Amino acid sequence: MSIKNKLSLSVQYPDARLQESVTRQKVRRWVQAALLGPAELTVRFVDAEEGRLLNRDYRNKDYATNVLTFAYNEGEELADDEPTRADIILCTDVLEQESTEQKKTLEEHAAHLIVHGVLHAQGYDHDDDDQAQEMEQLERDILAAMGYADPYAE
Repeated sequence: MSIKNKLSLSVQYPDARLQESVTRQKVRRWVQAALLGPAELTVRFVDAEEGRLLNRDYRNKDYATNVLTFAYNEGEELADDEPTRADIILCTDVLEQESTEQKKTLEEHAAHLIVHGVLHAQGYDHDDDDQAQEMEQLERDILAAMGYADPYAE
C-alpha cells in the first residue's frame, strides 16, 4: 500500500465533535494508506440521527451504525486511471461508544473504520468467511504499516 494513488478527498464535519481530534490530515493519511488506485472520496462525520436515517433509507436498518460506504462505481470494471468514487459516512456517536467499549482510542477506531470503508469502496466485502478473512487481514496489514494495533485483537 506504499504507492501514493491520486486522491480527491472531501472531509465533512456536520457533526463537529471530532473535527479537532480526527483531523483532515489524519483522515487523508488513513484513506491514502488503503487506496489501491485513484479515488474521489468524501468522508463525512455525522450524528446518530443522520446516521440512523441513512442506514434506514439505504439499508433498511433503523439504527445508527459505525460506518456506511456508498460506492458509486461498485461492480464496474475500472480503467487504471479511473477513480473509485464513494462517500464514507462515520457516525460520531457510534464511533465514540464503540471505542470506549472496545478500549481503543478514538483515533485507532476512526483509522480502522476509515480503512474499512475505503476497502468497501474498492469492492472488498465480508459477506462470507473467506471474504471476511481477506478483508480483515488487509485491514490489519494497512493499520500495522501505520503503527496501529490489530483492530480485531480481543
